[in-house]
Amino acid sequence: MKCILLCAGYATRLFPLTENFPKALLNIGDRPLLDYILDEVNSLEQVDSIYVVTNAKYTPHFEAWAKEKNNIKPITVLNDGTSTNDDRLGAIGDIEFTIENGKIDDDTLVIAGDNLFTFKLKDFVEFQQSKNTSAICVKKEKYETLKRLGVVETNDEMKIVGFEEKPADPKGNYAATAVYLYQKADIPMFKQYIAEGNNIDAPGNFVAYLYKKKDVYGYAFDGAWYDVGTHEALAMVNELYKNK
Repeated sequence: MKCILLCAGYATRLFPLTENFPKALLNIGDRPLLDYILDEVNSLEQVDSIYVVTNAKYTPHFEAWAKEKNNIKPITVLNDGTSTNDDRLGAIGDIEFTIENGKIDDDTLVIAGDNLFTFKLKDFVEFQQSKNTSAICVKKEKYETLKRLGVVETNDEMKIVGFEEKPADPKGNYAATAVYLYQKADIPMFKQYIAEGNNIDAPGNFVAYLYKKKDVYGYAFDGAWYDVGTHEALAMVNELYKNK
């Protein structure tokens, strides 16, 4: 299994903090945000390689971080060649960029570098392997909260039967998180998705495409999940993690 950590966004909502420094390496408590994700990825015996995909602006920061970590699993930092928010590849574009450059042909765990969570990735992997399909982590949220998020509809077995970004009238009870596990057989479909001219920005768009062609399941986890995308969210998680 391979792991892709998405860290190529420009985090404009967090300016000026992120004008010249990546969001994923901002401290939460006394550690970079990405360190918490890395702890969980390192706990997975199946993962043998980790790819951090970023942009030209932030590449030196991630290379320094990876060198300092001297991680138990090899970390490869990939520069997607973009330098501004206007020419970014988008999350799905960066996934395909990493698949091509890393010559990835395995089950692949994909995590956004600004996701902070307390559930165990081991449990997610066990769930995905029991279903023998691609899967996404989902969290039950209140109706009003769902209107601001990607909403997943599932049947009683947690098979995904609907997916909609920021719906005015949510039909499901679960919010999509940016934690995915794609089967090896589904990896070539990223190239197909892009070739068909689909939206390559939000990573959830690929799930909305894939579930119509293949079985995809939602893993409803126990624990917290935070999308650290605003100054308010950053302040909140820093308060929560200040003593950890």
